[in-house]
Amino acid sequence: MTTYIIRRILLLFPTLLGITLLTFFLIRLAPGNAALLKGGGGGENGGHSMTAEQREEIIKLYGLDQSPLVAYGHWIGKVLRGDLGDSFVDHRPVAQKIGERIGLTVSIAGSALLISYLVAIPLGVIAAIKRGQTVDRTISFIVFVLYSIPSFAAALLLILFVAGGDYLNLLPMYGANSINASEMGNLPWLWDRVTHMILPVICLTYASLASISRYARVSMLEALGQDFVRTARAKGLPERLVIFRHALRNALIPIITIFALELPMLISGAIIIESIFTLPGMGQLLFQSLDNRDEPVIMGITVLVAFATLLSYLAADILYVVVDPRISYE
Repeated sequence: MTTYIIRRILLLFPTLLGITLLTFFLIRLAPGNAALLKGGGGGENGGHSMTAEQREEIIKLYGLDQSPLVAYGHWIGKVLRGDLGDSFVDHRPVAQKIGERIGLTVSIAGSALLISYLVAIPLGVIAAIKRGQTVDRTISFIVFVLYSIPSFAAALLLILFVAGGDYLNLLPMYGANSINASEMGNLPWLWDRVTHMILPVICLTYASLASISRYARVSMLEALGQDFVRTARAKGLPERLVIFRHALRNALIPIITIFALELPMLISGAIIIESIFTLPGMGQLLFQSLDNRDEPVIMGITVLVAFATLLSYLAADILYVVVDPRISYE
């Protein structure tokens, strides 16, 4: 097992290299650049007028005159030295900008992932046990409806109905904290943060919950039809033990598989959700950086997200062994 984990960790680096190389080339090959946005857009795009000489100086300063391959080589060299570069927009270190925002995004995405699994697995198990009954049909109908609603539409509907729209005003509609949060004590500040996070977490949770519950139902139905479950029932074991000790443990393997797929989906969803709710997280930072063609920030976030995604795949492989001891990587 240890040898397998070491081998997988070593494979992370060439994979990261390929991801960052592709992302870097896509940014460089896209029309326009940061220099044009800073000084060539005129009043229509909010830029300031700039002479051709000034624009050329900015292009050289940012290294935008270099070929993509040469520029990528310079960038990867800085990353290997632990330097993600400086933002083109405000010239602050990329690591500092990401560090200021990563906590909020991790808390939102982590909460959404945890709630999704805690709710989806019981729903899937119940639907499988009650297959074909009213409970199963009701759960299936609800999760399919949830899965069909885009996250941005759900966010707008929640704002309209429960966050100061035309109906109820139960929860805040924007920001991570209230304006006077700095004047609050620790517990009031924490409660204020929780109330601000409820709607964003709901918007990130429901789609994952719907898909995971469907996987859980199908996997549980397959496990309940296996010979070892029929044997356990024939031995007279209580139904509770048959379901939770025998069937569910084997049904968890496909559910663990999609664990690694949920993380990038949540992060991509956070880009939209954080923009709608004006949350100063990494998703909002990525959206702003894409809009400004802020290459160092885009690449810094890409490295972080890709690394986290690859680690989640490794974590899923380790969880296989925890759930089913019959699996061995030796």
